[in-house]
Amino acid sequence: MGMIQEFKTFAMKGNLVDMAVAFVMGAAFGKVVTGFINGIVMPVVGQVTAGVDFTQLKYVLTEAQLDEQGVEVAAEVAILYGDFITTVIDFVLVALFMFLLVKGINKMKKTEEEAPAAPAPAPEPSAEEKLLGEIRDLLKKK
Repeated sequence: MGMIQEFKTFAMKGNLVDMAVAFVMGAAFGKVVTGFINGIVMPVVGQVTAGVDFTQLKYVLTEAQLDEQGVEVAAEVAILYGDFITTVIDFVLVALFMFLLVKGINKMKKTEEEAPAAPAPAPEPSAEEKLLGEIRDLLKKK
């Protein structure tokens, strides 16, 4: 039973759970960015580049081989550099968004740190300090 308890303790540590949540959120964020790239950015880039669909860009090494009936016998071998370009754009945008997110979080942290704390109330003077103050006041009167 000791090993099971140790595993529960390990699995429920705050930083491990936080990391798991961050991983899931990162995967979901990646899907959102990929959808944004494929659905919004790449069609605009395609229009700017005279209608080029980046997902169709490839360098064919070996054409597909067909038999007499037109059935594919051997698949086409190609370098899909259009997919690579799309993936690079995807990565750059994810990195940019993450940079801006971290920069914003760090700015908020600095603002919180720079906010001056309310001054602590002055401590009550000790009996000796009160006595010395009284002596000072009496000497001023003379």
